[in-house]
Amino acid sequence: MSGMKNRVAVALLATAFFQLPNARAQAPVPQHVLQQQAGGYSVRVGDVKVTSLTDGTVPQNLHQLLRRAKPENIDRLLARNFQSNPVEASINAFLVTMPGHLALVDTGSGQLFGPGNGGRLVESLATQGITPQDITDVLLTHAHSDHAGGLVRDGQRIFPNATVYVGKPEVDFFFNQDNQKKTGYEQAYFDIARLTLTPYLDADKVKTFSGTQEILPGITATVYPGHTPGSAFYRLTNGGENITFVGDIIHVAAVQFPNPEVTIAYDEDQARAASVRKAEFASFARNRTLIAAPHLPFPGIGYVRAAGGNGYDWVPVTYTNREGK
Repeated sequence: MSGMKNRVAVALLATAFFQLPNARAQAPVPQHVLQQQAGGYSVRVGDVKVTSLTDGTVPQNLHQLLRRAKPENIDRLLARNFQSNPVEASINAFLVTMPGHLALVDTGSGQLFGPGNGGRLVESLATQGITPQDITDVLLTHAHSDHAGGLVRDGQRIFPNATVYVGKPEVDFFFNQDNQKKTGYEQAYFDIARLTLTPYLDADKVKTFSGTQEILPGITATVYPGHTPGSAFYRLTNGGENITFVGDIIHVAAVQFPNPEVTIAYDEDQARAASVRKAEFASFARNRTLIAAPHLPFPGIGYVRAAGGNGYDWVPVTYTNREGK
């Protein structure tokens, strides 16, 4: 496909996404919303450095997006957290630095949301002294636009030296058009998955996995169907410590932590997505698991704590800024 055709394809996919019923609200920008400097925030997991990188933020109209929740209950929970609808959602990606590997967990939205809406991952990598050519591996939690969009620019690979890891059910689902007809899942999701993954498939730079599998030293991938058929977690273990990259198990902290049964329009299987969230929240809280989430407020790293009833709280990682241990 020529460069011009690629640009047209990207524009059409972005338009298709924004025309969905779950598209972002066209609302005035709140006074507190400001452009921030691109960059990252790092934590240590054993001897491995994990850096959260901002790809930007986007507004989300929760009255349109959330399922199994009434607008008045959404607004009540948002008000408790000093928020109001629409809510600004972070797009976080995560860089894992370890011997022989510079691995990215997700790639942000790239061009797919249009100017001013995400697409800042390469800029954030540059603040760490890293270029796209330096990335050796991309661990894709799933193939939605705000996770896979940063894989390509004008239809070409942004990370030419990287192998992309993705759940096999993700490729099987989105590369079979019959699945769109069977499920009614929005066509744009299929188009975006193919746009972003095909250049890497053509270059023989995609490795898939099923169930649970170690894909890199100390990193285990596990498929958790629900949000999409091949949605995956990645667990990094080093020096007796660990962190789990959880993908889109949660989008809205103020609502889904106290009410894990609340789903979102992006979930391909609503019931299964809710079941995964409830089971894994309980496990994270019980095991005091450090998690990294793409859509919790930057840096999106912290802990899930059991609260009253069947609800949970979010405890962000403690901010540090000094030398030494």
